[in-house]
Amino acid sequence: MDVLLFVVGVVVMVIGLGASIALHEIGHLVPAKLFGVRVGQYMIGMGPTLWSRRRGETEYGIKALPVGGYISMAGMYPPAQVAAGASTPRAARGRRMYATLVQDAQAANAETLDGVDESRTFHRLPVWKRVVIMLGGPVMNLVLAVVLFAVLFSGIGMQQATTTVSQVAECVLPAGSTATECSAADAEAPAHAAGILPGDVLVSLDGTEVESFAEASAIIQAHPGDAIPVVVERDGSETSLTLTPVENQVEVTADDGTTSVETVGYAGVTATVARIQEPIWVGPQTAFENVGAVVQIVANLPARLYDTAYDLFTGGERDADGPMSVVGVGRLAGEVAATDAPVLDRIAVMMSLLASLNIALFVFNLVPLLPLDGGHILIALWDGLRRAVAKLLGRPEPKPTDATKLVPVTLVVVVLLVGMGALLFAADIFNPVQLLGG
Repeated sequence: MDVLLFVVGVVVMVIGLGASIALHEIGHLVPAKLFGVRVGQYMIGMGPTLWSRRRGETEYGIKALPVGGYISMAGMYPPAQVAAGASTPRAARGRRMYATLVQDAQAANAETLDGVDESRTFHRLPVWKRVVIMLGGPVMNLVLAVVLFAVLFSGIGMQQATTTVSQVAECVLPAGSTATECSAADAEAPAHAAGILPGDVLVSLDGTEVESFAEASAIIQAHPGDAIPVVVERDGSETSLTLTPVENQVEVTADDGTTSVETVGYAGVTATVARIQEPIWVGPQTAFENVGAVVQIVANLPARLYDTAYDLFTGGERDADGPMSVVGVGRLAGEVAATDAPVLDRIAVMMSLLASLNIALFVFNLVPLLPLDGGHILIALWDGLRRAVAKLLGRPEPKPTDATKLVPVTLVVVVLLVGMGALLFAADIFNPVQLLGG
């Protein structure tokens, strides 16, 4: 049964990833068609085509590997400019490999222009329309993440300690004690002495109304040895009590990793844990907080990849906040599905994984390097800047940037991406991230 549940979790995550990719490409497709660009293909996945159907001028299909997708737009790059009397671009002089790569890219681009009205090509669009088309995919991933987090926090709700008391300790066990029952020598727990009962709802402590157990706990910890008034709701009516927290020594870890011992108050109450629906803005807020975290990961990607490689070859424990491949995400999804937990809890964790995956797709696709969406956006903005400068100086409008000449650089980026993917795949297979223990 555990194996079956694991497989179900992996399949669900693969479907979720496929849906995320499909929506990403729809984010490109819809504005492209709205702006009149001819779109020849809309494909989900890479590799051999499993299924396709042509509707109008666009072929829609699914490929074997759910690791990406694309739409093929006419004239992603302007037509190649060949020097007069030359059979190869000027870059061919002394750089035949570079020239060959550029020629191949220009030939592929020319195929998308064959028989197409130039007004329907991507490179002829105003800069803002090109940016909208290329932003559409990543923004779709961000929107999907916001929706998933909103459903998670405001629909399903998150497990939280509530202000309802679940248990009240009868005594204060000595520090380091392994005893599970009170003895005559143990001091009575402050909450028990105050008359707090299981099922009571904490309304206020020390004159301050509390809406969460964390707030109540903070007040208790701030008053060791002090008698504070407590109001609880019991059987529909409020009851006033007096609580005197005892002193308790706890170890506190600072942001810099140093530890210290502090004296805080202790009462001996345990909160009831329940799913609490958060306000609707918590989902979007969480999504954007995740964006910031992923941006930091991407900014430190070389160091993170080095750490991943080091842990892979030394057997060290992986950083749970480090980069992960779709293999790692799928594995975590399978482990979550196979855990002995309520179904709703498992669904919540899987939704959180899928939302985080979409945040990663949003951020990574905006990296300003070809062939990523961010690279195309950067070229469009560069064209816009060149046009603005030319207009300011009274010069003729410059031709669109021929990005096919950047294909060798793009190839280097692709090789690096493939290498990164191979490293993360290997790490997620042989030294996976441990979030659930074991």
